[in-house]
This record gives sequence, C-alpha cells and structure tokens, in this order.
Amino acid sequence: MNIRQEMEKREKELLSPFAVCSADTKGRVLQEDECDIRTAFQRDRDRILHSKSFRRLKDKTQVFLAPQGDHYRNRLTHTLEVSQIARTIAKALSLNEDLVEAIALGHDLGHTPFGHAGERALNSLHPEGFTHTRQSLRVVDKLEKNGEGLNLTWEVRDGILNHKTSSHPATLEGQVVRFSDKIAYIHHDMDDAQRAGLITEDDIPVTLRMLLGYTTRERLNTFVHDLIENSRNSDRIRMSDEILEGLRSLRSIMFVSVYQNPLAKNEEKKAISMLTELYRYYMEEPHAMTEKYVRMIEKNEASKETVVCDYLSGMTDQFSMEKFRELFIPRAWEVY
Repeated sequence: MNIRQEMEKREKELLSPFAVCSADTKGRVLQEDECDIRTAFQRDRDRILHSKSFRRLKDKTQVFLAPQGDHYRNRLTHTLEVSQIARTIAKALSLNEDLVEAIALGHDLGHTPFGHAGERALNSLHPEGFTHTRQSLRVVDKLEKNGEGLNLTWEVRDGILNHKTSSHPATLEGQVVRFSDKIAYIHHDMDDAQRAGLITEDDIPVTLRMLLGYTTRERLNTFVHDLIENSRNSDRIRMSDEILEGLRSLRSIMFVSVYQNPLAKNEEKKAISMLTELYRYYMEEPHAMTEKYVRMIEKNEASKETVVCDYLSGMTDQFSMEKFRELFIPRAWEVY
C-alpha cells in the first residue's frame, strides 16, 4: 500500500459520514494515473497554488482600489483568509480539509481587476454576461497551462462554481467554503473600513454588537463557532437563524457605509470606464492581445467577446492601468 492509499484509508476511518473521501471522487474530465503520495484533492490544491492565475491575485482589488497602506486586503489575502476559516470549520466537523482548501484557493481565480467594479463592467459589455464564478471555472478548465486547463476533480470544480450565496454546492465542503467566503469578506472588509476611517464600532447598533461581539475579532469568533455548532452531525452547513440574521444586518451596514460609499464609487467609475475602453479597443484590435488569446479566436475556441473578457479579467490592477496608459495616454515627445 502506497502513501496515498494509506491516507485514503485514514479518511474512511476518521472523516464524517457526510464528508467526501478522496477515494470517492467523481473524478476528472481527463483520466489520469493516481499519485503515489498525494490524494486527488491534494493534487488539485497544489495545481491551483502553483498556477499563474493564483499568483496574480496579489495585485487584484478586494474592496479598496489602490489603497495607500501595507495592511489593506487584496484578492490574494482574501483567498487565504477564506481558506483558513474554511479549514478550521472543516476540521471541527471532520470534513475533508484538502477538498475545502482546494475549493477555497480556487474560488476567485476568475476575478477581474478592480474587484466587483471590474466584474460589473465586463458583465455589462459581454452579450452573454460575465460573472467571476463562471470565469473562475473557465480559468481552471480552459485558460490555465496555455489552454490545457488544470483538469481538476468534479467536487472542486463544483465548489468553485457554486461559492456565491445564491448557489448550492453539492458537497458539505463546498458549503463550508460558501459560508467562509461571506464570513471572511464581512470580517476583513469591516476591519479595512475601520482602518480607512469609513466606519467605526459606534456605527454598528449596540444590539448587534451585543449579539455578535464588540470587535471584528469577536464577531469572527461568533460566526465560526455558531456555524460549527449548528452543522455538527448534519447533512448541511448552516448557522442559527439569529446569527445568520446578524450577519446579514452587518452586511447591510457595510453596503451603506463602505461598498456604496461615494468616495469609493468615484474611483470605481474610473475603473469601469477604463475597462470599457480596453474592451472596445481589443474588440477592434484582437491581435493586440497576447498570442494565446489570438490563437483562441483563430481556432474558434470561443467567441471574440469571450476571449476579450478572458484577457481583461486575467489582468491585474496595475497591468490594466499600464495597458490603458500605453494605448490611450499620449507620451511626451523624446528627442534622441
């Protein structure tokens, strides 16, 4: 028996009957030989971690566009916080941590530059619409490894596609990530908003603080504990009605005070205008994109609109701004 088989055996013995064991995966689109050391979900986690799209998350906006400070979250640190929260919950519930981690690390790979402002821009431009959830799946299926894709397992792909609040992941591990994503962004966006001076603890109703906690750290602890307590020995992941309503109330406060704050909205308008101009340019000049994307159009692998969105959504904040300056901002005349 090799190491992988030993780990698969331990999963059968130790994990919850509601967990997905690695040996029971529904498999990959393209069949592969098994690794003698890593389970299927560990291999998926490693493929995502070593991908180019994962590394680009370090320069993609979470909430604050180009913040002046070293401690504001970006899309990569958000992803890592989601992963850690999800693993804590999975361990407590005896679920498959490797599956949870793979889904968490891959859930935002398709996110645009400038966060949800960029997503709204591409959604309004693409005739078929654009969402970062579908794009994240497209990244791992079609765009990574020069068009070969990562060939991930069905369970990881399902979790990536269905991590939004309105979706329904097929596995408990996917449901854990879905909740952890919401918990993470409400927690760290509140922390960043307080750092930016957009909101204070006094802006949160005292009844809500009495219920959830008086600091961001206390509230994170409340959410995680409540989720674990209400999901133990259950075939679904859930919070108590009271804490879930508290989470929604906190999210509503964040929308009013932060996500829809006029100071942030003014910068978002600039980002949307910039991506709109880039989209129009590459629709007219598709050969100006890199060879990988030009080849996709020439081989009819996807519509031109889809490929242009592939190219733009893969950009980091800085790269998209550099491209905009290169294409639309006049350069000073240089005499040699």
